[in-house]
Amino acid sequence: MRDVKGFMKFDRATPPKEEATQRVQHFKEFVLAVPEDHSVTQAARCMDCGIPFCHNGCPLGNLIPDFNEAVHEKNWKKAYDLLIETNNFPEFTGRICPAPCEGSCVLGINEKPVAIEYIEKMIIETAFERDWVKPNSPLNRTGKRVAIVGSGPAGLACADQLNTVGHQVTVFERNSRIGGLLRYGIPDFKLEKHLIDRRIEVLKQSGIEFTVNADIGANVSWEEINIEFDAVVLCIGSTIPRDLPIPGRELKGIHFAMDYLEKNNKQVAGDDIPDSVQVEGKNVVVIGGGDTGSDCIGTSNRLGANSVTQLEILGKPPEGRTEANPWPQWPMVLRTSSSHEEGCERLWSLMTKEFVSQDGIHVSGLKTVQVEWGVTDEGTRGLQEIDGTEQVIPCERVFLAMGFLHPQKEGIVERLNLNVDDRGNISTQNYQTNQAKVFAAGDARRGQSLVVWAISEGREAAIEVDEYLQGASSTLRSKEVSLLAV
Repeated sequence: MRDVKGFMKFDRATPPKEEATQRVQHFKEFVLAVPEDHSVTQAARCMDCGIPFCHNGCPLGNLIPDFNEAVHEKNWKKAYDLLIETNNFPEFTGRICPAPCEGSCVLGINEKPVAIEYIEKMIIETAFERDWVKPNSPLNRTGKRVAIVGSGPAGLACADQLNTVGHQVTVFERNSRIGGLLRYGIPDFKLEKHLIDRRIEVLKQSGIEFTVNADIGANVSWEEINIEFDAVVLCIGSTIPRDLPIPGRELKGIHFAMDYLEKNNKQVAGDDIPDSVQVEGKNVVVIGGGDTGSDCIGTSNRLGANSVTQLEILGKPPEGRTEANPWPQWPMVLRTSSSHEEGCERLWSLMTKEFVSQDGIHVSGLKTVQVEWGVTDEGTRGLQEIDGTEQVIPCERVFLAMGFLHPQKEGIVERLNLNVDDRGNISTQNYQTNQAKVFAAGDARRGQSLVVWAISEGREAAIEVDEYLQGASSTLRSKEVSLLAV
């Protein structure tokens, strides 16, 4: 690096955000623009350490020290070329990735890590502004056709990779718009949908075909797909949510988080949703402390909720790493999202025992009890209720954001009699299912995970599909690209 003492000179600094009182008035992104030198300074904090643990932390194996150095040198074209070697969609990961690379940053041992996610976003946005992002059309076609079922990050990454090596790819999406989780699961204030449209247009110009309102096994027959395509990749996500089967679950006003988010995203896009969930003037409780729960908080604040409370069954995480959570493990520390900043009461170590109602029809509150980890009567460790801590939290809307169990079985999974693992995910051997021409990738195969892992899954699955079709793959795995660059 040009400035070998950059990590000593400069503090970590990410772009400022619009004030919370202002940004809750709209659903647009709210991170404010900064001058180019801001990114250059942040890139200078990279130590160019001898063993880049950030490579290991990133599921894609992004060439992080290399593109940091290019940004520090203001060689944005080189930075872009390095970034897209391993990442198909930096505009997505640069906004919504929790940045496991930063958790592994060597500087993070005793200082705040390099702002890798922010730098990644600035690289790709600079590339779009300077018209460097071009369609990646192959010189020759192989004559092989591949169907991708699902247009989320795994499906799009797999399609991009397979198209690059010459296969003709068609992406099938059962919704009316392309994007899957990116479009329907993530609120616009975190990822505006014109960014997805911008990327889809590039993919279309590269030769990838897209078909919407196409539910394989429902309005599109498997027999038709089987005849027309040489290989099929299922990227259908993990869409069955974890429920909370306790007394009062049947009451009105209790919703799965993703149903709420999807309907609102469609409304923001201009769709008419007659059964949308109304929260204006309501007291909202979100059960679950992850990103989906956080998205429900930000959405509810924007839709005029009277109050928002988030419940987490686990204890409050520490402010910093403990001895049991050393670097370079993912830091299990307290995180406050932008949605939390906008207004939310966070309650920890609470178990919901019952949904209560005043009229027998609509939810009016949650009966909870505090819990702690202890030894059960059987001698195993588990959650124990604390006597005398029962309380009722008043609310008129409840959103269940406790994660997802597995992909939907009804439809193509059952139609093809695909094997599933003990968690209910599609079982594969090198991404190939028990049906030879059918592959699976992303959350449907791996289980609920991160967008960056979905992109990695799509890329890796593309290699296996290419080998199946051609006998040998002409692509390189992300980690191999990283090794070649060292």
